[in-house]
Amino acid sequence: MTVDLSDLITRASATGVTMVTAESCTGGMVAAALTEIPGSSAVFDRGFVTYSNAAKIEMLGVSNATLSKHGAVSPEVAEEMSLGALRSSGATMAVSITGIAGPGGSDHKPEGRVCFSLAVSDQAPETQTIEFGAIGRNHVRQAACNHALSLLRRAVLAIENALHK
Repeated sequence: MTVDLSDLITRASATGVTMVTAESCTGGMVAAALTEIPGSSAVFDRGFVTYSNAAKIEMLGVSNATLSKHGAVSPEVAEEMSLGALRSSGATMAVSITGIAGPGGSDHKPEGRVCFSLAVSDQAPETQTIEFGAIGRNHVRQAACNHALSLLRRAVLAIENALHK
């Protein structure tokens, strides 16, 4: 699904939503997609590109214990990334992405596995793991970016619907 980013920015602005991203395997693609749209400065607060484990720990407060127990590509780390981004920014929602774009991977964590988390203020974070498969590095990264944008869109629409009830 391709997200209409202009519509996303307009709806977020109208509902008072602000966003932050915490990206690993996408290297800032979600932040770049959002900031390409005029008016995004009203809703996009900042983006964290935390490719290394050290960056995840230092910038987002991801626990070394979580990284050691589950590995960087895990729902647990994705959740800690989104919560850390939310806490560090003052935004109202955060999306995080961590995955194996490839080439490579293992039987346990194959190429194309990407973990996401969406954290919205005053709500429990939602995590997802999607197996995009060994479709190539660029395709995995683009698919992950598109999915993260769709998570943001869904969350903005939910807030918009709640405001109109």
